[in-house]
Amino acid sequence: MILTLGLAGIIQTLLVGGIAGYYLSQSLYEETEQRALMVARTVAAAPSVIAGINRRDIPALNRTASRLTATNQALFVVIGDKQALRLAHPDPTRLGRSMADDDGDYGRRALEDGESYVARATGSLGESMRAKAPVIDPETGSIIGIVSVGYSLEQVDTTIQRYNLVFYGVIGLMILATVISAIFISNRFKKAIFGLEPEEIARRFREQEATLQSVREGIIAVNRDGVITMANRAACANLGLPEETELAGRPILEILPESTLLSVLATRKPDFDREVWLRGRKMVVNRLPVRQNNEVIGVVTSFRPSDELHQVSQQLTRIQQYADTLRSQTHEYSNKLHTIAGLIQIGATDEALTLIGSEVSDHQSLLKLLLEAVPDPVIAGCLLGKYNRAREMGLNLDIDPDSAMEDIPDNLPREQLVSVLGNLIDNALEATRQHTGENGRVRLSMTDLGDELIFEIEDQGPGVPDAVQQTIFERGVSGKGEDHGIGLYLVQQFLNRWDGSVTIENLPAGGSRFTLYLPKYQEEGESL
Repeated sequence: MILTLGLAGIIQTLLVGGIAGYYLSQSLYEETEQRALMVARTVAAAPSVIAGINRRDIPALNRTASRLTATNQALFVVIGDKQALRLAHPDPTRLGRSMADDDGDYGRRALEDGESYVARATGSLGESMRAKAPVIDPETGSIIGIVSVGYSLEQVDTTIQRYNLVFYGVIGLMILATVISAIFISNRFKKAIFGLEPEEIARRFREQEATLQSVREGIIAVNRDGVITMANRAACANLGLPEETELAGRPILEILPESTLLSVLATRKPDFDREVWLRGRKMVVNRLPVRQNNEVIGVVTSFRPSDELHQVSQQLTRIQQYADTLRSQTHEYSNKLHTIAGLIQIGATDEALTLIGSEVSDHQSLLKLLLEAVPDPVIAGCLLGKYNRAREMGLNLDIDPDSAMEDIPDNLPREQLVSVLGNLIDNALEATRQHTGENGRVRLSMTDLGDELIFEIEDQGPGVPDAVQQTIFERGVSGKGEDHGIGLYLVQQFLNRWDGSVTIENLPAGGSRFTLYLPKYQEEGESL
């Protein structure tokens, strides 16, 4: 860049300087021509000159010519008669001789055609710019002589050289300034691009572009004016736009009219893992301000459909529930089989049959209730697993036979809902066992009437003190000791995202009631 900028500046300066010098020389020559022509015409029209030629008063004419030469700073003023014979000349030896012996031009155009003209010639006094004008007698109107006025071209060249010295000095300073500016601009530019060479910048740009397009998350960057500066193909796909749509250069509000992305410019704070609604799909969005010299110059957002994570989470949740259910059933049925085997060995076959019938009846009743009240297999599986878990702990999980949970919104994440229910039921079972021992009961009631889903979970624990109710949903707060206090915190996080709520009530007979409220129809959250 130093060489390019410096060389370009030098060439431009030299071109401008050369052209300016050329026109300066031409102007000086033209000025000298016009000056010589004007003096020649003035001398030719002087009455003293006309009278001197008519009288052939050579001494008077020479005095006049000498005076005019000095006055006009000319090289010479020569006066001749109609035959071009010199009547006045700086060199007395040339008086009376023809003007043609000086430069071959005796002034024919002036003497014969009456024309005033300028010519460049080399004479006895050196190279000069000379003008010739006819002397016309005003009384007769005839040409009676000729005047030749010359200016030395050496003098003109000296003037041009003097101007050129100054001019070349200015050109030199301009070239020096150009080189210094090129060095300064190059250093600033190199600092701005972190000392990288153009080839390195091109390579890194291609690498960045390939990396950006390979990311499955949609990525959009905007400047401080809200204009999109960069977007990958995944962004178009997640926004439901054709993959070839060009987003760069378009305002973000044109693509997403309800976008709050520019609010990050005002807050200057990043925003991570926020769930928002975008074109009818729930997205997990991260927004990060871009800083330069401690100034926010733009925002980058990445977003991905939350249903992808939900699908994986749902699969893991179902696997975990299935494993818990199998473990509980294995443990419970192992105990039951041992009991039945013992009854058969001692001959108490009637009691063994009664126990088998009771067990089958209890599970059939529960399965029938779940099939009728909770058609959703994920929630039903969770409740069945918690029922077996309660039996394993020596407790009873009673599900209100009047419960109904059929009208569950499709966009309500099932894996998060069962996580919330599982945490609340587990806490109720644990509190009941610690307070009552075995044979305690936990009651669950569900209803989907109205605009909310309502879950009531009652336990027989010690209750929740009023002071603890204010902090029980905070992270790390638990009555179980260290390394606890996560479950209810996750419950509260889910409720915050879903605009739900939970209330805690201590029962008169002992224990507590947790009531969970979830709206069926959630308003769409903020956009990107």
